Amino acid sequence: MNPTTPRHRQALAVLEDLRIFTDLQTHHPLLAGTVPIGIDLPDSDLDILCEAHDLPAFQSRIRALYGSHTGFRSALKLKKRLPCVTASFTCQQFEIQIFGQPVPTDRQDAWRHMIVEERILSLLGEPFRQEILRLKAGGHKTEPAFALALNLPGDPYQALLDMAAWDDSRLRRFLLEGSPND
Repeated sequence: MNPTTPRHRQALAVLEDLRIFTDLQTHHPLLAGTVPIGIDLPDSDLDILCEAHDLPAFQSRIRALYGSHTGFRSALKLKKRLPCVTASFTCQQFEIQIFGQPVPTDRQDAWRHMIVEERILSLLGEPFRQEILRLKAGGHKTEPAFALALNLPGDPYQALLDMAAWDDSRLRRFLLEGSPND
């Protein structure tokens, strides 16, 4: 994904200085979240997704690499009944969150959310992006902001995951005509 904003370029420079993509290369790291798609706020964090099958070893590696950074904390937990490691710390002006689970990074929920959000932003343009930023500035998390702006019923996280599986014509039809049916 090409850097879209000055903040995205700054984020990539910080991550390059940390050598995250090099040091975690065997875990197929991806930068996900709001920064790559230009809907971040000044305090938005950088989400690094990793594929990790040996979670205790992954957690130890993360601690060894980044444990000396300000505010470092790490945990092994369950997310949607799947074990994962989370770690967070601050580097320069960014809060960095590393997430590892035994799922390929491009199939993790956070990646799939970002990709469908980017597709929606592309189809609905700048006014919609501004609406999402307004909702986020008002306190909404990203997925609930999309759900509110699109009038999606139910769980916003699941609704966007469902939409991620739609092809472009079905997504376009829903966004422009309000009809998700084939």
